[in-house]
Amino acid sequence: MRHSTLAAALLLATLGIGMIGGCQAAPKTEAKRDALDASVQSTLDMMRAEDPTFGRFIDEAYGYAVYPTVGKGGLIAGGAYGKGEVFEQGRMIGYSDLTQVTVGAQIGGQSYSEVIAFQNKAALDRFIEKEYALEAGVSAVALKSGAAKNARFQNGVAVFVYIKGGLMAEAAVGGQRFRFIPVR
Repeated sequence: MRHSTLAAALLLATLGIGMIGGCQAAPKTEAKRDALDASVQSTLDMMRAEDPTFGRFIDEAYGYAVYPTVGKGGLIAGGAYGKGEVFEQGRMIGYSDLTQVTVGAQIGGQSYSEVIAFQNKAALDRFIEKEYALEAGVSAVALKSGAAKNARFQNGVAVFVYIKGGLMAEAAVGGQRFRFIPVR
C-alpha cells in the first residue's frame, strides 16, 4: 500500500505542475530563464559525455528541443511534465513544455532528460507552429555509450531519453504533447 500511495502522490504532483496557469512554457523571471538555460546546457554536456555519437547526431540535426528534467509518475493512470528550450541551427529560439498522460499498467515514478532532434526545417516548423504531439508509437533511444550511432529520424524526428533516477514499471499507451513559446 505504501508504494501505491507514493505513486498516486507523484501522479498528482506531476499532473498538477503541468496544469497550473495554462501555458507556462516560458520562465517568468530572468533568474528562472538563466536556471533553465544552465540546466539545458549541463544536460547536453552530460549526454555528449555519455555518448559522443549523440553529440554528432545533435550537431548534424537542423534543430532540437531539450527538456533537462521530466518528472513522470503513475498508478494505472500516469503523467509527465517538463520544461525546456528549443534550438534552430544551434541558436535558442524559444521555450517549450512537455506533457504526457498515459493509461495502462504502470506504477512508480522517475525523472529523465529528453532531447528531440529535428531532421530539417519542415520538421521543426511542424513542432513550433501549433501544439505538437508525438504519437505513442514513436520510440526513443535510451542514451548510453554508442546508442546514438544507430538512431534514425522517424517522420523527421528522433527522440533521446536519459534516465536520471527513479523506478517505473509500465506497459502504457499515450503520446507526448508540446507547446512552444518563441523568445521575445
